[in-house]
Amino acid sequence: MRKMFTLMAAGLMAATTACSSGDTKAPADNAAAGASGQPVTITIVDKDLAADDKLLKGIEEGLKAEGKNVKLQLVPVQSGTYSEKLGLLLQSGNIPDLIYFQGGDLQFAMTQKILEDLTPYIDKSTHVKASMNPFNKERTKNYPYLVWLSPTSSSIPVVRQDWLNKTASGKDLLANPTIDNYYNFFKEVKEKNGAKFAYTTAGTLDELDATFGQAFGLTSTWLKGSDGKYAFGKTTSFEKEKLEFYAKLYKEGLLDPEFLTKKWDTKEKAFYDGQSAVIAGTQGKVIDLYNAKATSQNGANAKITPLPPAKGKGQGYTPIDVSKESRGFAISKTSKNKETAFAVLEFLASPKGQMLDKLGVEGDTYLVENNKIKLTAKSAEWYPRFVESTVNFKPDKEFDPSTPYLSEPAAKSLEMMASLSTKDNSFIIPSDLAAKWDACNALYKEFAANMVTGKKTSADFDKFVQDWNAAGGKEITEYANKTIK
Repeated sequence: MRKMFTLMAAGLMAATTACSSGDTKAPADNAAAGASGQPVTITIVDKDLAADDKLLKGIEEGLKAEGKNVKLQLVPVQSGTYSEKLGLLLQSGNIPDLIYFQGGDLQFAMTQKILEDLTPYIDKSTHVKASMNPFNKERTKNYPYLVWLSPTSSSIPVVRQDWLNKTASGKDLLANPTIDNYYNFFKEVKEKNGAKFAYTTAGTLDELDATFGQAFGLTSTWLKGSDGKYAFGKTTSFEKEKLEFYAKLYKEGLLDPEFLTKKWDTKEKAFYDGQSAVIAGTQGKVIDLYNAKATSQNGANAKITPLPPAKGKGQGYTPIDVSKESRGFAISKTSKNKETAFAVLEFLASPKGQMLDKLGVEGDTYLVENNKIKLTAKSAEWYPRFVESTVNFKPDKEFDPSTPYLSEPAAKSLEMMASLSTKDNSFIIPSDLAAKWDACNALYKEFAANMVTGKKTSADFDKFVQDWNAAGGKEITEYANKTIK
């Protein structure tokens, strides 16, 4: 969920000269936004906004100060799964100017063709373009319908500093994070601190993979073999070795025996309560939240420390998918106010816009005292809805040292993720293979869970690969070998 604020490059575009997809002239609404006495109404749908939101009012006031008379009108969606309810809204013909997607955008971009190509807007932007990190740029180049100025939703493992200090293996881990050193650390940190288990996760192996995948040789989604052909990494011997390691952790009580049924809140509670020594969270603001809660509940010595990815055949956190943004903002191709819609995004990426989106309202969620920004207790209730990135976030005043925007562990997590991340070779699955891809992924998740928990063993791995190919994996692999360059 987006409340898990990942921070990263944000910025959106100079909306005074950007042109719509395929056009050579700027949309006619630009003049109206700046000169007309009547505001240009921009409709927006976003599950994290409320009609009385202070952010909406602040955006309107900020745009007005720039000479753009804009009224933001929130379009409600029914309660329930957001992507499903948004799909129903759009299919009904009620298509807002600005649309926040949290999945489900592909069918509208590719088949219904209602999403605007944002390339010309971004090319002519000031703040958006300047705030995009290399992964944002690559995704937008491959899929130009969404912009999401945020860090990737990659997980990084963390441990309490006081617990780390009680171990000898912790020093070895930080100096040389091999798989064996991680295993030794897991054993010692559990024993020395009375934890029930070393590691817990919320229902999947994804967070463990973020730490260990590349060390076992899973350096990308598709791996090139000695024959020059690509194979799905999770069907290779590297995956089998990785699952054998996870099964070892599970059997020895180092991996939470209830990890499959854990939710994100119960996973975090296990960490704060001292049941689990290590958990993983999204870089940046989520790590900031973990640090604040851990120290609040357990004292200042419980400050958390981000841990590096394991080192082996490779090293790095989960390879980053650059085929497209997994979520983000789109502009409707049917909008009559595309230029102004993008002006909203451009303002939010500007210095003043980022102050509003990230910090809230002066006098409420933050104060300016002695020419420094001091966050109030209410700041914990505020989070960025548009620009989570800290790239090019340069307030004109420094933060009071007692209330930094990001704690030291959170800032370190961003630095570690940036320096230890690699680009993946995954690609957009075509619609005619989508159902088979879903079936293959479901088959993998079931087998992986069974192997880790001991219901299956490595002797069953070859049978899993056969089943995966039969479920559609063979056709998808053939497509991969035609697609990956």
